[in-house]
Amino acid sequence: MVPGTNELPVSPSPISISPLTVICQTVEELRQQLQQFREQNRRIGFVPTMGALHAGHLSLTARALSECDVVVCSIFVNPSQFNDPADFANYPVMQDQDLRLLQQAGCQLAFVPSVSEIYPNGYTPIDLDFAGLDTGMEGASRPGHFQGMATVVKRLFDIVEPDIAYFGEKDFQQLAIVRHMVRSLGLNIHIEGCPTLREADGLAMSSRNLLMSPELRKAAAAIPEALRQAGERIPHLSPAAVRELVIRFIEKDPRLQVQYFSLVDPHTLREVENWEGHSVVQGCIAVLTEGPRLIDNMCYSVKYTQLHP
Repeated sequence: MVPGTNELPVSPSPISISPLTVICQTVEELRQQLQQFREQNRRIGFVPTMGALHAGHLSLTARALSECDVVVCSIFVNPSQFNDPADFANYPVMQDQDLRLLQQAGCQLAFVPSVSEIYPNGYTPIDLDFAGLDTGMEGASRPGHFQGMATVVKRLFDIVEPDIAYFGEKDFQQLAIVRHMVRSLGLNIHIEGCPTLREADGLAMSSRNLLMSPELRKAAAAIPEALRQAGERIPHLSPAAVRELVIRFIEKDPRLQVQYFSLVDPHTLREVENWEGHSVVQGCIAVLTEGPRLIDNMCYSVKYTQLHP
């Protein structure tokens, strides 16, 4: 962004960039690669990931490539944002395949650091007030998760120094917290939220989907269907009744247990108790399965005035 404004820098005419993805394992290697672009005031895009890339990640990369001169994609499974050691141990790692996908997508720089490279002096959590954005939903279900996430994102921002960073809207609460962090710390980075990509049956694309059996994968399609049905009931049923409907629909299958389904204000992430005063709400859900834990969300328009002509 242009210092002192909300404007993105105007990208100069394109320069020749090798189609081959350069793999950087250290901060110094990455900074050396980026130096030429900084000297020429080129626009740098950044896509942070934990690997096990799928079409959703690649859509972020494609968006970045369409708007920036050079794109950095990081692959780093951050241990500090896993409150469950088993979840960290089971997280899918397929770095060779990830790098092939990035090269096919045209991503110029892949950053694949070690834990010691990201935390050379050990892990020190970020000291930041999240203004209550971290207290509900994922924050309540996964203590310490957002502090770990914000810590590594801030560290990656400091390393890459991008003009624009791209995040998927599937992790809605995460996106809200990253935006809050950027504002609070006065970082000169534009945060771009990108729509959730879905499978043919509506299930949100996720690296964790790889951990499901075919039978469980089929059952998980109840999650987006329940979210869709919720939208049909708003605002004709109360928020409490909509929550009950979603939970009952999903838990018809004993392999699925709703950890939470929250209808929240999309800006404050506070739970909505009635529709009045809200034009839009976000439905956010986490479902426990006999395999991975799945999250999703959907935006709903609240046409409350229809009830009060």
